Amino acid sequence: MSADSRDSEAALRETIARYNDAWNAHDLDAIMAMHAPDMVFDNHTAGESASGEDVRPHIGSIFETWPDIEFTTRRLYVHEGLVVQEWTAAATHAKTMRRGDLTAEPTGRRVEWDGIDSIPFEGGLVKRKDVYSDSVSILRQVGLLD
Repeated sequence: MSADSRDSEAALRETIARYNDAWNAHDLDAIMAMHAPDMVFDNHTAGESASGEDVRPHIGSIFETWPDIEFTTRRLYVHEGLVVQEWTAAATHAKTMRRGDLTAEPTGRRVEWDGIDSIPFEGGLVKRKDVYSDSVSILRQVGLLD
């Protein structure tokens, strides 16, 4: 772990609060400003990955698919250089959703699912965002699974 003061527990508590606020505001500029240039965004359960400049359109597609998505942090763990957070996402299924070969046309349903992020920081910037979410719950709520 880095000895950089921007990666201290106190600094990361402030940083993750701003980062989460930017996600809930769908503020791509603010989100990207908090990423290291070679940042990797890996949604392991959706089978999606992007790095560097490709992260911006990837996150943009999340906001496009879920125009009103909002995240609520349930638990937050902060250690020097690392944030792990458990969250609940809520959004209206207003746009076509794709997961691999599966496609769900808009249902208008309010969908909620849980997930967890593991976010290492370097120099106060997000180095990676590893997302693990309850994709089965999403697929059930949009009618792709019984």
